[in-house]
Amino acid sequence: MNTPIERLQTALETLGLKAVETRLENLLEQASKKEPSYAEFLDELLNCEVEARRTRYLRARLQLAHLPFVKTFEQFDFSFQPSIDERQIRELRSLRFIHEASNVIFLGPPGVGKTHLSVALAEAAIRSGLGAYFITAHDLATDLGRAYREGRLDRRMRIYLAPKVLLIDEVGYLPLDDLGTTIFFQLISARYERGSIILTSNKSYGDWGSIFGDSIIATAILDRLLHHSTTVNIRGESYRLKDRRKAGLVPTREQEGAAAHLSLASDSVSPKPRQKAALGSTPSEAKEVHS
Repeated sequence: MNTPIERLQTALETLGLKAVETRLENLLEQASKKEPSYAEFLDELLNCEVEARRTRYLRARLQLAHLPFVKTFEQFDFSFQPSIDERQIRELRSLRFIHEASNVIFLGPPGVGKTHLSVALAEAAIRSGLGAYFITAHDLATDLGRAYREGRLDRRMRIYLAPKVLLIDEVGYLPLDDLGTTIFFQLISARYERGSIILTSNKSYGDWGSIFGDSIIATAILDRLLHHSTTVNIRGESYRLKDRRKAGLVPTREQEGAAAHLSLASDSVSPKPRQKAALGSTPSEAKEVHS
């Protein structure tokens, strides 16, 4: 005859309560020591399963989002990038922009933390039960361009219209061709005031004409992106170069400035050979130079 614990394990397996099944003996041992009420024990038992399912759900949503890495705001060194307004970032962390279908655009040179902050926002959205999806601008244009040529653009476009947050990384690192530009504009227009876009770019808005090869389309894209948006302009040094500078592999900013100053000073005092010869003390010296 099966013992009560064996019957419990069989019932838990039948119900699919895997987390409780795994921790059953441990939970029973703890209960024998604490002597909780029936309600308290049942609450702890079911909460164990709820947390396990929430963890599995979150892990699946993070995988579906295709985030390139897991980053948090706590891991970001704001002291290294003083140009960032932390109050602005705290406001974005409230995720109110998502409920308003507003956009967030991170601008700045490579390595300053644009992707880190954008991924942290997307992850926060996922943890709050909101869908997010990550893709680079080049991969986006390539994927939708292929779908267009195969006659399935509308179906493929739904992948990028469905999530509450679409994170488009590296806009401007590679220029888009005519088809890519047209499809990018269609996507931005389709998500306009319907879903949020988080976007990173190493180009200022004035340079977006070079990205899309057409200043008119670039203006139309910006018009829709910026209508409801927050721009975070990061002006600073590459975070990835910080440790290399400390190791002496890359000159510090002070060393670069000193080198530039010496170069300018050298240019200003060094006489040009032809001028020195042409202004020689005797006509023969000048003649010799020009011969």
